[in-house]
Amino acid sequence: MMQHMQILKTISVGFIGAALLAGCKAGGDNQGREYAPNMYHSVAYEPLTQITDESAGTWVNSLDNGRGEYFNSNKYNPHRMNMREPAPNTVKRNKQGWLPYRLGKDDLIAAAENKNPLDSSAAIIAEGKALYAVYCNHCHGPKGQGDGKVATGVTIDGVEKGLVGGVANLTGEAYLNITEGHIFHVITWGKGLMQAHGSQVSPEDRWKIAKYVKTLQKK
Repeated sequence: MMQHMQILKTISVGFIGAALLAGCKAGGDNQGREYAPNMYHSVAYEPLTQITDESAGTWVNSLDNGRGEYFNSNKYNPHRMNMREPAPNTVKRNKQGWLPYRLGKDDLIAAAENKNPLDSSAAIIAEGKALYAVYCNHCHGPKGQGDGKVATGVTIDGVEKGLVGGVANLTGEAYLNITEGHIFHVITWGKGLMQAHGSQVSPEDRWKIAKYVKTLQKK
């Protein structure tokens, strides 16, 4: 009798274990069981999903907030949207209050007339120098002479091979009269071999770099 009980106990444990393992299986639309779901689902509103049913996931909610675990919409916004659209005809400004840069790639002449909104203080120049070291030094060189590591390349069999030819020497005579607006525009859109950096460098940082480049041309 004891042996039969032991066998039944072993079989029962086996079935329970199999059921637990089956619950852990995930794939396709079945994501399996979740342990402590409150750790996986944010209590805050989530902008990229929109579940408006307040009872969704009630059975897994361990919080006493009167709603389902999966409900994540803002019932106080129109259509229960988490992210509200801006008012019609509004234009985004950055933290300085600047409007978006609207000149196109071919508007270089107009861009040259733009004035740098930043001052020429030592702090601005120092920040421009640090940004130049990050974004410009590898091509234009530390002194802007077009002799950065990318431009000069490597030495092979005793001969220096340039990886990129024609990098601008910013201290050359042809560049001495370019304005800070010109430099800002080229950083934004690129020109010749130089690719656009408008998506990598903020407008404020582009103006700082332009300030620093002009200091290099004075030496």
